[in-house]
Amino acid sequence: MATIRTGTRTPARERLLQAANELFYGEGVQVVGIDRVIEHAGVAKASLYNTFGSKEGLVCAYLDFRRDRSRERITRSLTRFRTPREQLLGVFDAQGEAFTDPAYNGCAFVRATAEVPADSMVRRAAEEYRAWVRGLFTELATSSGFAEPEELARQLHLLYDGAEQAARMDRDPSAATTARKAAAALLDSAPLTKSAG
Repeated sequence: MATIRTGTRTPARERLLQAANELFYGEGVQVVGIDRVIEHAGVAKASLYNTFGSKEGLVCAYLDFRRDRSRERITRSLTRFRTPREQLLGVFDAQGEAFTDPAYNGCAFVRATAEVPADSMVRRAAEEYRAWVRGLFTELATSSGFAEPEELARQLHLLYDGAEQAARMDRDPSAATTARKAAAALLDSAPLTKSAG
């Protein structure tokens, strides 16, 4: 893996994040040492500590970067759908786009939190992303008129998580399509509010 070009226009923070994204996502947060990230980014060690404070701070920034990218991909994908119900299923279409990327290596948040303490900043960063996904499902389920939107969102989130694991562990890029079909069946059987029915 080549060192990231250090042109005068690319700030050290951006180079460190780019290096962290490539190395942490490709190989794992625990496996990759801070010296490799620094070398790959082509910056001084002081740049990392002055910018992020610690490896944990860099890992959190990396997860924030992944979160923002995922949110943008999902939000952009949902603009193709007209109704909240279609958008609920569209979340799985957006997920499927990620699965077809040859560099897909599973959920960055699951992988990063696999070996960290429960009270770590890394776990909190992952929980924020998961809360956003659950919140999106809840918001769309509410807008669709489902009687128990939070419970439905929880069920949809489980399908979403399962698809991520199948896509990585089984190398099955069609896992999102399978999850979407299961989600459609779930929506068909979920009770609606009286006003929606």
